[in-house]
Amino acid sequence: MTDASSLPLFPHRHLLGIRDLSPADIELLLDRADRAVSISRQSEKKTSTLRGRTQINLFYEASTRTQSSFELAGKRLGADVMNMSVASSSVKKGETLIDTAMTLNAMRPDILIIRHQSAG
Repeated sequence: MTDASSLPLFPHRHLLGIRDLSPADIELLLDRADRAVSISRQSEKKTSTLRGRTQINLFYEASTRTQSSFELAGKRLGADVMNMSVASSSVKKGETLIDTAMTLNAMRPDILIIRHQSAG
């Protein structure tokens, strides 16, 4: 297994699926996944990979595994994680997905994770 610090940077800004990834991109993601599994088996599970970074999670649909996985991953990588609840957001007042994304983007998070029923 490769040390995460020696892995090349992921060359894409967004990951919306795997269809457009090269075999090298997929190999890199699998190497990073192996590293994450290794870290999760250690007694000290936190790293400083994302220290000083902010991650916002916004899930439009109920999701136990996916939402908790993204939250836990962000925290284990050292990010400051904020979970947004659609139930208590302006979405309840009719705010669109685009407006919500633009509002959250204006807060300048380093990572913005959105799960929505619409693709892309």
